[in-house]
Amino acid sequence: MESLVMPERARTVKQNRLSSLGIAVFPILILSYLTVSSFLGDEPTVVLWSFLLVLMGFTLKSMIVVNKEWEEATILRLGRYNRSIGAGLFLKIPLIETVIKRDMRIRTLDIPKQEVITKDNISVKIDAVVFMKVVDSFKSIVKIQDFEYSVKQFAQTTLRNIVGRYNLDDLLSKREEVAKEIRKIVDEIAAEWGVDIIKVELQDIGLPEDMKRVMARQAEAEREKRGVIIKSEGEMIAAKNLKKAAEELMKSPIAFELRKLSTISDVSQDQSNTIVFAVPLETLSLAMASTSGVKVPKPKIRVKSK
Repeated sequence: MESLVMPERARTVKQNRLSSLGIAVFPILILSYLTVSSFLGDEPTVVLWSFLLVLMGFTLKSMIVVNKEWEEATILRLGRYNRSIGAGLFLKIPLIETVIKRDMRIRTLDIPKQEVITKDNISVKIDAVVFMKVVDSFKSIVKIQDFEYSVKQFAQTTLRNIVGRYNLDDLLSKREEVAKEIRKIVDEIAAEWGVDIIKVELQDIGLPEDMKRVMARQAEAEREKRGVIIKSEGEMIAAKNLKKAAEELMKSPIAFELRKLSTISDVSQDQSNTIVFAVPLETLSLAMASTSGVKVPKPKIRVKSK
């Protein structure tokens, strides 16, 4: 059986030009009829001319084909590939040539939700979208019957296979990597059908309700853990700074007293608070001696005899 695959140079898209055979067929028929009529001496009647005009109109309508800017036509002559033509006007031979058009714009395929089991045995529902484009109209016609349906089915199978290789955490954090791997596998097969897979995106990853609650508790525990760690680190830094401040205050008793009075002033700003603090007897003695000159006797410590 002879192969249908044509040489690459034969399958290149031709520029729009009118088919010479299609142009010549109809005038040759008219001239032949007029020549035969003149030899027979039979003048064409009005009815015959009207019939010829109507026949000419239907023939031209069936011969003229127009491709839109985004379309490409594949011409089959007597069932075999003949040429490919891009956008514009061209002629075909009626009853001999067949025109099959392909839309060369980017298409979007919606992959419905697939229930997939991940590597760690968690059931998830995933849907995706595939962006593809026909790059070879000949292959998309000859190599495959319905390339859109085939790409969709193969993308669904590949999605289930690839997701089954990942754990749930990796699937959620590496969505771009998963999508690129799916695109690579699908594109290798779709290239044989004349289709280029531009991009694959995972739209939504649906989790079971109990798994959502578990992940919410886990996220809350992680936030509490970070909060405790940050608080403890702050207390450690504050303790070190307080230690340095205390060492500096111990070098100057007056500075220590001023700091104590400043602290009392800060606390006493709230009128609802009652502050009770003890003053050392030595400090009181020094204050009374400096103001009135009265010496306050030191307290005697009695020692009981055995």
